[in-house]
Order: sequence, then C-alpha cells, then structure tokens
Amino acid sequence: MMGWKRREVITLLGGAAATWPIAARAQQRVHVVGVLASQLLPPLQRFERKLREYGYIEGQNVRLVPRFAEGRDDRYPAMAAELVALPVDLIVT
Repeated sequence: MMGWKRREVITLLGGAAATWPIAARAQQRVHVVGVLASQLLPPLQRFERKLREYGYIEGQNVRLVPRFAEGRDDRYPAMAAELVALPVDLIVT
C-alpha cells in the first residue's frame, strides 16, 4: 500500500474518524429565532430556559433576535416585517 505500514494506515484512519464528530459540530447550523414581545418578561426567560433543556444554546446553535414594542402595539407590524427581512427561521410572539 504505497510503502505505508499497516500501523500507519490504522493510525491515520483512527485519527480521521475521531475528528469527524468535531467537524460536524463545527458546521452545525445556527437557528435564528425572532421574538416579538411587549417587553422582556418571565415567559421569555422560561422560553430561553426550555430551549437550553432541549440543547439549543444561545450563541452556539441558536440566536435570539428580540424586538420589544414597549407597550406600543402600533410597532408590531414594522417589527414583524423587520424580522422577516433578516430572515429568521421562526418568530415567537
């Protein structure tokens, strides 16, 4: 086998197989979740906590993009349009 010893080939294949999971995690897709809310509320904090329980970690494989209306309901259409234009994978209200 091109002058390679069996041990060298096994070591090469073993090293490559060990790095596959690392490479797969490095290429993991980051999901973008838009959040429309009146203000930062405990339900939103519970939502973030539940995402962590399911393995979605802010900054690793999920990114939250919050938009807060601050009590002004007339701002929702413009904020929703902004999130759609980003684009996001999901909008939570």
